[in-house]
Amino acid sequence: MQPSVSAEVVTEVSRQQTLLKTGALQSAIFNSANFSSIATDEKGVIQIFNVGAERMLGYTAAEVVNKITPADISDPEEVIARAKTLSLELATAITPGFEALVFKASRGIEDIYELTYFRKDGSRFPAVVSVTALRDDQEAIIGYLLIGTDNTARKQIEAERERLAQVLKDKNTELESAKLIAEKASFAKSDFLSSMSHELRTPLNAILGFAQVMDSDVPPPTAAQKSSIEQILHAGWYLLDLINEILDLAVIESGKLTLSEEAVSLGDVISECQSMIEPQAQKRGISLYFPSFELPVFVQADRTRLKQVLINLLSNAIKYNQPSGTVSVDFTVIAGIRTRINVRDTGQGLPPEKVTQLFQPFNRLGQESSAEEGTGIGLVMSKRLVELMQGVMGVESVVGEGSVFWFELHSATEPKLHPDELGHIAQIAARAEHCGPQCTLLYVEDNPANLKLVEQLILRRPDWRLLTAVTGGLGVELARAYRPDLILMDINLPGINGFQALEILREDPLTAQIPVIALTANATPGDIRRGLEAGFFRYLTKPINVVAFMEALDLGLEFAGSKLPRAA
Repeated sequence: MQPSVSAEVVTEVSRQQTLLKTGALQSAIFNSANFSSIATDEKGVIQIFNVGAERMLGYTAAEVVNKITPADISDPEEVIARAKTLSLELATAITPGFEALVFKASRGIEDIYELTYFRKDGSRFPAVVSVTALRDDQEAIIGYLLIGTDNTARKQIEAERERLAQVLKDKNTELESAKLIAEKASFAKSDFLSSMSHELRTPLNAILGFAQVMDSDVPPPTAAQKSSIEQILHAGWYLLDLINEILDLAVIESGKLTLSEEAVSLGDVISECQSMIEPQAQKRGISLYFPSFELPVFVQADRTRLKQVLINLLSNAIKYNQPSGTVSVDFTVIAGIRTRINVRDTGQGLPPEKVTQLFQPFNRLGQESSAEEGTGIGLVMSKRLVELMQGVMGVESVVGEGSVFWFELHSATEPKLHPDELGHIAQIAARAEHCGPQCTLLYVEDNPANLKLVEQLILRRPDWRLLTAVTGGLGVELARAYRPDLILMDINLPGINGFQALEILREDPLTAQIPVIALTANATPGDIRRGLEAGFFRYLTKPINVVAFMEALDLGLEFAGSKLPRAA
């Protein structure tokens, strides 16, 4: 039978094991090489200098214990500065030296600070130091413990971060400066080109004007004179085209070009381009082939700029074709969301190195000395116009076979009235059946799809009749001739735009009091604000909201009938 073990013995064994474990932990911490542990007596003289302190500072414990204080291995200027800072912070005089390193800890305040230590070899390194006051059982201070870690790596990271931040700041400053210089240069170039355009147009107008007068003079000019006049006119019109192209390119590059994107019938645009380009093709013996449209196809585009792109591509395909060559246009609807238009020719074709230079301004790819006139601007403008309409343009060319210039635009749906909207119109029409004499509405619009849509609306209003014009100039003439009760005006029109037409109408006593409502795809808040400030009675945006459209027309007619001053 084994003797029993008393509870006191078990407790003592447990206590001894705990002490051993605690001692082992303390020994492991104290002898750690990863941080320095420096313990001092109450006066600051070093009593313990662990392995980590020896490794970091280069001293052996024997060289410092009972000989120096931590202040003796610290940067004296930092110690002095710390004493001054603490004196102000705690409103008490603190002596530079060891007292400055432990003053807070001596008052029971947690203290962690950055300090530079000096090594035995004279080198220095930044450290983060944590200070604790050591007390006996009666809470009297018997010494201090300073635990430090090498802060070099973190300082290097911070310095690198600050350097990179400064580099980034400098680069941003350079970019902002470069951007400002570029903007100033762009504005200066635009202003210069605009001014030069005006300065060149004035004498050119006189040259072309007098040349045409001479050409139609009585008696008619002699054969030699007529030949000279034709040369003057040919050169003059070519120079005018050049001025217009350069000015257009400058406007595009300056970002000042405003587009009016809406659903445009591709068939209508191609048909118009066909009638415009056929004389040029016939003169050169080039055969043209255009697609037929069994169903209407619509793209999202600025109608005027789309025609400009197509005319440019067709004109180039004719100019640089083979004798008796062909030019064909076709299209493909891609996944129902994009439409690709191809212009194919049977010209000489281009090698890959020239294809890469095609869209460079003023680069005619060696055609400068050929009989074909050109500026090298048209293709550049066409590509940028397509990109402004959220599209892409490209080319495929084979030497000896010809080229295909293509561009893609977003597909669009035909503008149509919703059944609910038709019901709303019917209600309005029923109320208007017994109205007085018809009111006249003049609609100035170059997009056939929009004309057709508004015609459908007006057909359901027996109290209205509709006049239409496809250019701003024609709209002004019809307004003067018929003096309609109300004018509906697109903004982007061939010739003069909607703003210019409005200004002319306001300056003419015959039309000054006619309300003019803008109906346009230019729908940004800035566009609307500009339109209302220019004097439009209302500013409506496409696609048409029938309720708002009808209300605006009724308000416009009511305003016209009241004969109130325009300011009302």
